[in-house]
Amino acid sequence: MITISGVQRPIDTTSWSPAEIKIYEQKKNSTVTYDYETVQQLRFEMTLRAAIVAEAIALSQSGLRFADFDKAKCNEDMWTLTDLGGFLIRDDRSPAAGIRDIFANGDKYATECATAAVIAVYQGVLDSIRETDFNRLFAGLLLYDWHTNKNLRLSVHTDIEESYPGDLLYFNNPDFSPDTPVWRGENVIKIGDDLYYGHPFGIAPSQTIINGLNNNRRPGSSQTAYLTETVTQPGYVYLSQYASNRRSFISARIGLRYFISPV
Repeated sequence: MITISGVQRPIDTTSWSPAEIKIYEQKKNSTVTYDYETVQQLRFEMTLRAAIVAEAIALSQSGLRFADFDKAKCNEDMWTLTDLGGFLIRDDRSPAAGIRDIFANGDKYATECATAAVIAVYQGVLDSIRETDFNRLFAGLLLYDWHTNKNLRLSVHTDIEESYPGDLLYFNNPDFSPDTPVWRGENVIKIGDDLYYGHPFGIAPSQTIINGLNNNRRPGSSQTAYLTETVTQPGYVYLSQYASNRRSFISARIGLRYFISPV
């Protein structure tokens, strides 16, 4: 159920994108009450969630390669590759330009699943707030695992039944092989019902991701990988104060291909 300052009220969604409306209807039909101070805060969350989904799909098509931190790569015209395998924005480049370059020149980049998921979130935020605010909030941006900028305001709760498109989730591989520790788990973004973006799996259902992780267990292990209860999301209320003149996205699946278009 959705309430505004504690009161259920009709919400005009006629100008919303189909992706935003779908997420809104899912939360509205939940048995959990989601209370927003204003309609603007509600709308911003739906906008940002839809943008994160769209950018996760776009990142899966960008040519971004998979690598552990010791083999990470980036476009050094935009970023400095740190000793630990992170990407640190150059002083003469803006965070917005650096994030966009990953989507435009994905083949110049290689990283693991957590960093990839966070990249999609940053691009979703960039789509949803004013660029000047993005560059100010995320000055000195470092892309490295879960070492995110404090202004992203990531929060965590543990109720997978109350996860929605745009949420960051985690598949755990408890019996991963010590020879391939990079496969100890997979960070993903929820795209839809049993559909996730995980690097390097692309857009895939849960069983595909579980099978991939299970192929990297200790010899003889029968303990399967699984989707955990952990749900991570950016600070929607905090970021909503920087909302831009928004851009909506429609993402559609036709066979195994995905298409994204602004509306």
